[in-house]
Amino acid sequence: MSRIDAHHHVWDLAARAHEWLDPEPVAPIRRTYTLDDLTEHAAAAGVSATVLVQVLPDLAETAEFLALAAKSELVAGVVGWIDLTAPDAADVLAGLPGGLVGVRHGVQSEPDPGWLTRPDVRRGLGAVAAAGLAYDLLTLPYQLPAAIDTVAAMPELTFVLDHLSKPPIASGELEPWASRIRELAGHPNVYCKLSGMVTEADWASWQVAELRPYAETVLDAFGPERVMFGSDWPVCLLAAEYGQVAAAADELCAGLSAGERADVFAGTARRAYRLGDG
Repeated sequence: MSRIDAHHHVWDLAARAHEWLDPEPVAPIRRTYTLDDLTEHAAAAGVSATVLVQVLPDLAETAEFLALAAKSELVAGVVGWIDLTAPDAADVLAGLPGGLVGVRHGVQSEPDPGWLTRPDVRRGLGAVAAAGLAYDLLTLPYQLPAAIDTVAAMPELTFVLDHLSKPPIASGELEPWASRIRELAGHPNVYCKLSGMVTEADWASWQVAELRPYAETVLDAFGPERVMFGSDWPVCLLAAEYGQVAAAADELCAGLSAGERADVFAGTARRAYRLGDG
């Protein structure tokens, strides 16, 4: 089965500062990562197409990612960044080259838990919807109420929840995260990425069994037809190699039917990001 990795990054430390890599715990990934670094690992996992996701709130990075995608046989689409609060958000989107399939902002870093409900943000999200793009939700569990309000208010926009909204896997707690996930999943315009779990668990000792309650929650809430695999490479390298992340996803989805697994590992990403059949 040809697979899509719906969430990975690259970054070039020589091109621009990445202050988020300054803290000592993330020192192991404080280096440049390119598509060439990914290709062999993706191929070994059966991945033939990917979605490259923004790292920094930087329009120049988005332009560079689109240029990379245009030259790559691997990258099927880019989730980039624009300033959603800018009055000219629609014009900025219109001025970007082809290959953009979605937009993301690091809501997890916003001090306002209701950031997604701000009128200027909603205006920008409207521009994303009008452009026929998806919007990736990068939130923490306490920000899910604002996300739920937003997806309910904007049924015309496709939302994709990144990393299950980063539940506290290391502590084993499920609530209130699980209840909020079910409420979010009640809105049919929302998809969820089965990604980012290993770095929310204990980096040194995680086991698939610890991930299972969280994976099962999203698979049950959204259904496999709205869940998609993502590696979160190279961030995942803090806790696991690319192949280990892919193998964990395989194990977590082993109980699904062949058609359901085809959705999680390819079909859902194609629908959510309108990637076509290539």
